[in-house]
Formats: sequence, structure tokens, C-alpha cells
Amino acid sequence: MGLIGTGFIGNVLGRQFHPHPRASVEALCDPDEDARDESAERYAIPVDARYAGHEAMLENESAGLDAIVVGSPHAFHYAQILAGLDRDLHVFCDKPLTVDLEDAREVRRRAKDSDRTVMIGYQRHLNPAFIRARERWQGESGPEVQSITASITQNWIPRFEDSWRTDPDLSGGGNLYDTGSHLLDAVLWTTDLTPERVSADMDFADDENRVDERANVLIRFAEGATADVSVFSDAPCVREHVHIWDEEGAIYLEGREWEPRTLTEISADSTDHTPYIDRDDQQSKADAFIEAISESTEPPATVEDALRVTAVTEAAYESARSGSWVDVDLA
Repeated sequence: MGLIGTGFIGNVLGRQFHPHPRASVEALCDPDEDARDESAERYAIPVDARYAGHEAMLENESAGLDAIVVGSPHAFHYAQILAGLDRDLHVFCDKPLTVDLEDAREVRRRAKDSDRTVMIGYQRHLNPAFIRARERWQGESGPEVQSITASITQNWIPRFEDSWRTDPDLSGGGNLYDTGSHLLDAVLWTTDLTPERVSADMDFADDENRVDERANVLIRFAEGATADVSVFSDAPCVREHVHIWDEEGAIYLEGREWEPRTLTEISADSTDHTPYIDRDDQQSKADAFIEAISESTEPPATVEDALRVTAVTEAAYESARSGSWVDVDLA
């Protein structure tokens, strides 16, 4: 593995891959020399395999690499994914896929034309509670989803005020492109509905109206359902709620901070049932990525999944600025 980015996310991923019995981090890059060297010591990477940029790393190391792990700021994902595919490498990239829909389409095209595995870091695809919920609506015999409400609160603005996450040139926007991206993905992937139109209202933390601190996103789906998604970034703590109603009842997925999510099934007579969820059975991102490569199977979180999130996110920002409904173009 070659690791791109040695900040928080880069090292979360690096610490999954490096001790894995079938993987190791053999080279890394980061423009920050201190961060680069600190991580290199953690993975016992020699000085000549430490780089300031991904191009230099790939030019010198790609012949000995099988894959790259992209843990850099969002705006760099597009170029770095394509750089990996250009060198016939497998790619694991943290979310989001890109911060531009046309770029996302280009990544989709390139990934389809390649025999390499590209996996995106949406971890709810590996979460047993979300997997069980998704199973309810799979197949023609499943109940029809009618309405979804989803929300997440976080102390995102004060926590990241001086970081790249609140710099829209690096992050793509505000919290809807960061933690909110996981919430949108949870709604889209769990229900497997087709987003058709978006209306959004946002409060922005900057004069250019690029960094949202509160976002309310209404999604209309081709199948007839609606979703109301709320992201609030100036709260004192993290809470997540995803409530999905269908003609037979509902599924509630909830959690606090970054703890495992709970699942409650609600029947038509308003009876609650909390099924047993074996959280010990959850794959790590490293396990899932390496399994997809070795078995030539589709990874749990695909480029297509991530493109849908980017399409809804971009439509939401456009709607918030224009005050009108915006069509979601997945073509």
C-alpha cells in the first residue's frame, strides 16, 4: 500500500492496513514534513519512501505497490484516484468521491474501464445495523419505503474552525460535504431509492455562502418517497438518527458520538422490537477492500454509490443558493 495523506483520516486508514496479515504500508506522502515523518516512523517506512506529493511517490514506488489509500482533503480525491488508476493500482479512497459531479462521472467511467478495485470509505456499508436495515427493502417483495427523516448534530464548526475542513477550496463546502456525506449515503444506500429532485435551505458560516453550518435537505425519489435530511454543525455533541417508514412500519437507526448504531424495528401496531445485532461480525475497511481485490468482487461501497451522494450534495448546494428545486442528474 501507498498512503496518501497522514492527517487524522490517513492514519485511521493506515492503522487498519499496516498490521493487516495481507497488507502493509510501504510508502507515504504528505506535504507537511513533520506529519509525514511522524507517520513514517509509525509504519517503519524508510526515508527514501517518504514523499511530499503523490505524483513523486507513484513515479518512484508504483512498480512495487499494489494499491493506494487516499486519506487527503476532499478536493484532492479526484486527481489522486485517477493517478492510481493510471498506474494500474487498486484504490481505497475516503469519502466523498469528489467535490464536483463531472469529476465523479469521470471517475465512474475510468473505474468501469479498469479491472482494478475502487472502494470508497462509507463505513455504514459495513455496519451490521445498516446492513440488516437494507435487507428489509431488497427484492420485489419488500415493503415500499414512504418517508425518511435523518439528522446528525456535531460540534463541527468550533472543532474544525482553523482546519482544512472549513476551507471550501479543500473540503468542497461545509459539513454537508463532511460528516453530512455519511448521513446522505446512509439514506441512499440503505433504501436503494433513486433521488430525483432536491430542495435545500442552509445557513452559511462564510460570506461566500460555501461553508454550511446548518443544512436541511428535502429529497424526492423517483419511487415516490421523500427524505428530510438535517445536518447541524454547532451542537455540543454528536447524535445521529435515521428513521425510515414503509407500509409495514419503520426502522430506526440511532447512535451517539461514534459508537455502534442501534436498530429498532417498529411494527404497524406500534410495537418496538430490538433485534440482536452481532457487532463482532463487522468487517474493517481493510478487510473488505482486500477481500474484494482477492476475490474479484464488488466492494461494499462502490464508485456508483459515492457518485449518488455527490450528485445529491451538489444539487443541495445549488438549491440553497438559488432558492429553487434542483434536478438530480445521475446519468
